Amino acid sequence: MYSITGPPFNPAQPLLVRLARQEELPRWRALMCQHHYLGFNRIVGSALHYVATAGDQWIALLGWGSAALKCGPRDQWIGWNHHLHYRRLHLVANNTRFLILPDCHRPNLASRLLAMNLKRLSADWIRFHGHPILLAETFVDGTRFRGTCYRAAGWQELGVTRGYSKRNRNYWHNGSPKMIFVRPLVADAPSHLCAPFLSPVALNPKEAKPMIDVNRLPLTQEGGLMQLLDSIADPRKRRGVRHSVSTVLAIAVCAALSGSRSFCAIAEWAQSLSLDALQRMGSKRAQPPSEPTIRRILQRMDPVKFDAQIGEWIVGQFPLAGKAIAVDGKTLRGAHDVGQKPPQLLSAILHQEGVVIGQLAVDEKTNEIPKLKELLQPIPLQGAIVTADALHTQTKSARFLVEDKGADYLFIAKDNQPTLRQDIADLHLNAFPPSAHYH
Repeated sequence: MYSITGPPFNPAQPLLVRLARQEELPRWRALMCQHHYLGFNRIVGSALHYVATAGDQWIALLGWGSAALKCGPRDQWIGWNHHLHYRRLHLVANNTRFLILPDCHRPNLASRLLAMNLKRLSADWIRFHGHPILLAETFVDGTRFRGTCYRAAGWQELGVTRGYSKRNRNYWHNGSPKMIFVRPLVADAPSHLCAPFLSPVALNPKEAKPMIDVNRLPLTQEGGLMQLLDSIADPRKRRGVRHSVSTVLAIAVCAALSGSRSFCAIAEWAQSLSLDALQRMGSKRAQPPSEPTIRRILQRMDPVKFDAQIGEWIVGQFPLAGKAIAVDGKTLRGAHDVGQKPPQLLSAILHQEGVVIGQLAVDEKTNEIPKLKELLQPIPLQGAIVTADALHTQTKSARFLVEDKGADYLFIAKDNQPTLRQDIADLHLNAFPPSAHYH
């Protein structure tokens, strides 16, 4: 039997909601079993255990688990179909337990703790379970509570359950219908859960990392992605092929544009696709290709040719006038054999979207400076702004951008250009806007 140890509850102490540490879980379970009216056995499915503290004193416990498999009012409110329901249900979490410990009460404490918990729930879920949470749900016994703390924390009541509980594979009538409350963790959560493709906002709700919402990209129209990919030859033998090469490549491209950065991440993204989305990508199966299939096909593709084709297509979807394009060099330190130098790449990247629209390998016998013109020559830069680091602060590069491409540039002047630095200092640019001294 665990007791609530520590000094008496001090309402003036700052509040903190944190994950229970591994060694604290026995105490967490014992206190929940001792003081919660439902007792406690275990949390079904994926789980997180939280402790709310005031100083060193435990004042509340919160438990989260997998969403209810079936809930009519919730599913009707979201608007998803049967296929999406099972593919996206993992993006919903259930507040299975919420307990304010005895003698730990003060006005608005419960709603405040709920709000604090929700601010970190999705990030913690990504850390422990590998994906975000878009919607929180809970069920409240209306014969005991009115759900006041949930309402005060911004939760929405959707109705009541039919009073059934799931036991193994069967359902039994428990005679106690519950009020259903939900709380979106991203704006317009139902639209994200019902979208053919999960958008970057849904996948990374707390990140400022720019990406493209592939729901807005043309796929099957004239000049769409599928028309481009249909022209690519399949490197596999015909026997045993279940997914066309265009389908696999379309999934890989759209997943990468949505933020997936590995074969496993692409496969996981594919698992969230709606049946309609798979069909739009040319799939004749209800199940998307597996990670090994995606990996094998991508490894057999000509990366330089494929990258150039996709980059050219992406440029066609985004008028570059007024956009900023970064030219940046990278060294791939983990992509070489022992005794060889790591490969170097020079890339052109859309600032706002964070998408590569051009890429060149830099041979070890040369450097990035002459490669800038080769990289940007095929890209329509009229009206765009090109940014680059001090290495590319060269007269030839500037003239190429302005005179040949009709673009503007923003280069950095450092100590490798002492004469230019002195010329800039002699102009006293702090007297002219824009500058750090201009208000």
